[in-house]
Parts: sequence; C-alpha cells; structure tokens
Amino acid sequence: MSAVSITDGADSRGAATNGNAAPSAADHHEHYHAPFSPWLIAVVATLATFMEVLDTSIANVALPHIAGNLGAGVEDSTWILTSYLVSNAIVLPISGWMSTLFGRRNFYLACVALFTLSSLLCGLAPNLSVLVLCRLLQGLGGGGLQPCTQAIMVDTFPAAKRGMGMAVYGMTVVAAPVIGPTLGGWITDNASWRWVFFINVPIGVLSLILSSKFITDPPFLPRRRGADRGSIDWMGLGGLALAIGALQMILDLGERYDWTSSRFICTLAVLSVTAFVFTIWWELRHKDPVVDLRLLRERNFALSVAATLLFGFVLYGSTVLLPLFTQTLMGYTAMLSGMVVSPSGIVIMFFMPIVGMLVARLDARKMIIFGAAVVSLSLFRMGRFSLDISFGDIVTARMLQGLGMAFIFVPLSTVSYAFTRTVDRGAASSLISLARNIGASIGIASMATMIARQAQIHQGALVAHATPLDPAYGAWMTQLTAAFAAHTSDAALAASQAQAAIYHMVGVQARTLAFVDVFRVMSIAFLVVIPMMLLIRKPPSTLPAGEALLE
Repeated sequence: MSAVSITDGADSRGAATNGNAAPSAADHHEHYHAPFSPWLIAVVATLATFMEVLDTSIANVALPHIAGNLGAGVEDSTWILTSYLVSNAIVLPISGWMSTLFGRRNFYLACVALFTLSSLLCGLAPNLSVLVLCRLLQGLGGGGLQPCTQAIMVDTFPAAKRGMGMAVYGMTVVAAPVIGPTLGGWITDNASWRWVFFINVPIGVLSLILSSKFITDPPFLPRRRGADRGSIDWMGLGGLALAIGALQMILDLGERYDWTSSRFICTLAVLSVTAFVFTIWWELRHKDPVVDLRLLRERNFALSVAATLLFGFVLYGSTVLLPLFTQTLMGYTAMLSGMVVSPSGIVIMFFMPIVGMLVARLDARKMIIFGAAVVSLSLFRMGRFSLDISFGDIVTARMLQGLGMAFIFVPLSTVSYAFTRTVDRGAASSLISLARNIGASIGIASMATMIARQAQIHQGALVAHATPLDPAYGAWMTQLTAAFAAHTSDAALAASQAQAAIYHMVGVQARTLAFVDVFRVMSIAFLVVIPMMLLIRKPPSTLPAGEALLE
C-alpha cells in the first residue's frame, strides 16, 4: 500500500539498516503489548462476530415460518438469505482497506452498531420487502466483523500464544454455523421467527459497550492521513461489488432458475466474469488498491487462501447436506436434524484450544495434513450411509469431521500469516474471510445441483429395472397389490397404488444414492489440501512458532 501514510508508528517497509536507524514496524509489533489482557480482548472481539457468523445459518430453518407469517412464497423468502450473503460478500474483501481509512477500531465499532441496529429492524419488519432491505444492511454491518476480529487476534496475542488466539477465533467462525440450525429451530418452535433477529440486539449492545472500552488500535497499524482519504479507489470498489454481488446471486439462485437455461443467470455470469477481469487488471495497476491482490504473490498466503476456500466448501456444504438428508429421507424433525450437526461443534470447541497449544510445538503443515485425512475419512463414512443408518452412526461421522476441522483451522491460520507483513494483515484477513465465504456459497450451490442431477441419473437407472420382465419388480408388485387389495375391492386401483408406492421407493433410493455420491466426491476433493501443504514453506526456525516474518 504505497500511498498509505502510517501514523503512530513506522512503515514496515522502512527496515533498519544500521544500529542508529529508527525501529521498524516489526520492532514495534515485537515489543507491543495490548493495554488489556489478550484473553479479555479475545472474548470481547469474538462476541459480535459469533452472532454474525451464526446469522449465516440460523435463519435458514425459519424461512417457511417467515414466508407464512409475512404472506410470501417460500421461494421469495430465500431473498432473505441472498440479500445478506451478497452484501456480506461485498464488504469482506474491502474490510482491510476500510480499516486504514477510518481506523480498525472505529470501523469495527461501526460494523457492530450497524449489525445490531439492522437486527432490530429485521425483527420489526412488517413485510418481506422491508425484511430483505434490513438484511441487506445487516450483511453490510456483519461483513467487516470477521476480518477485523481475525486481525485483532493476530495483533493482540504474542507470537508464542498466537495459536491459542486463533483457536478462540476458530471456535467462533467454525462452531457458529454448526450451532445455527439447531438454535434457529429451537427459537422458531418455542417463540417466534422474529427472535432469530432480536437475540442479536442485547448481545450487540453489550459488544458495542465492551469493544469501545477494551479494543484499541496498536501503533504500527497503517492509517491514511487527510490527503490520502480523498484518493478512494472508486473503480476498484465498484468493480469488486459488481463481481462478487453477481457471483453470490448466481450461486444462490442458480439451481432455482436451472443455471444456463435462465437468461437472468447467464447475464449475471457475464457481468461477474467481466467485472472480475476488470477488477483484477485495475487493482494490480492501482497504487493504492481497495483489495491488495499483490498479497497473493506470496506462496504461503496464496495456498492458504486456496485451502480456506476448500475448507469453506466442505464445512458449509456438509453442514447443509446432513440436515437435508435426515429430514427429507429419514423423517427427522428440524430440531432432531439440527442435533445431528451440533455435536461436531462441541468437538471443535473442545479440541481447538488443544490444537492452539500444539501449533507452537509441532509442524503446522503436518497438523493440517492430519486434519485433512480425518475430514476425508469422515466424509468417506458418510458416503456409506443408507436409510438404515442410526442416529448415533450419523453423529459419530459428523464428530469425526469436527475433529479434523479443529486440526485444520488453527494451523492454517498460522501458516497464512507466516510471511505476511504486519501492515498487510488487515487486507490479508479480508481475503481469507472472503475465500471462506465464497467457498461456502460454492459448496452449498454445487451440492444442491449435484444432488438434483445425480438423483435423476440414479432414478433413470433404477426405473430401467421396473418392468414386468424383472423378477424383483414382479414380486414387489404382487406383494404390494395384495396388500392394497385388502383395503379396497377395486383390483385396478390396488395395482395403481402399488405402482405409485414402488415409484416413491425408487425416488427415495435415487436421492439416497445421490447423497452418497456427493459425500464421496467431497471426501476425494478434500484430499487436495494435502499436496497444497507439501508446497507451503515452513516459517523460519529462528522465529517462535506461529510468528510472522514481518519484514
């Protein structure tokens, strides 16, 4: 960020060249101590962020209730999710830039305030249009919380304890979307869908009060002076908003409109691709870009961003698939299906602190490889599910996945910043958060599409055997016709009912096989993380484990 003037600290580019030179930003950071306990700051910083991440999934189970209460269609109600994800995705990559414009503390407080106020307005919304608009504002406020919190944790904890700090942050962004469906189902069943949003208000107010008191900006953070604040990269900001906004709408609405069969989706695709190409070209040429893509030149960071994208793909994709599998095929209630997913969150919260302590003693790359192997194994077990699977077997597979995730997030956060300069951490955390969210959107969208397409393929294969020439089909028809004939005197009606029952069974089996296929694909896909880790450089041994190379 060559055009950014640094206040209250030296620019990290100005490394000391001799013994009398001014201390660099690295020196400032090495000897910096937060004015309050890092653990206190960690709790305060993650409070609002937990609620924001929770909101990405807590409203999902309440959609039918919201649609019925506001007199809207279920398909129209999905704009409640789309509007939030679109605005959230637009703010994520520019959070680091906004922090240098207004100060990270000020930007974080503004995000908390906007998120809290918009949550209140969402709960009071009289109709769907107002609710969608308020969710748009809520996404704008929530989008800056994740990257700001991650940057705060990295800068607050000393190098030797940074793994523990990232463990606290990891419990926030990994456990919250897992807990969301269960909490949302419980609130909706026992109160009103409006409390899905009202619950954010008291926590948001408490977070705002505590954050204003305990969160401060360290002296080495980059800040724009008066003249620099006027040189806003409007072209980059507009291009990025158009590219990510269009992409998010494609991923969220593509399956509903049948992808390339829809002119609307094709138009969005052209807009997104064009805007992305323009934004990349513009940002690489601009002296003070709104998103610093030059950070991706560093190998560790680029590979970490790619691994984070895959991490979001699997975590969110499987979190959506399991409740869908149990509700639509096994007859579970919304609450019970949420309980299938939630135990993995408990496993993650239990193991994250342990991993945080181990990351300072063990090779982070080996820990990530171990975690990837465990996650792949858990997905392989899910790929062997059948309709006879027990509740305990599903929970066990999901808890195994949680164990693997715990061994990935903290070490991955450690290697991400290993060669990233201190002044670039805000921009780096924004790109990592964006990768995780885009991975989640791609995962959810692609999983839904694969389920629909694979179900059609399997149904076609199964129906091919449903002919009078197939002995098994003939036996089923005879048995079911006799069963239905016992309740009706019409033989033709009994035969028709038997055919309908067989068709229903074929549909159920086809969808079951489709879920199994998708779980297996995810199992294989996640193994891609392993060769990525083999390409990542180990941080210099002269630095404490988890310390970043600041210069």
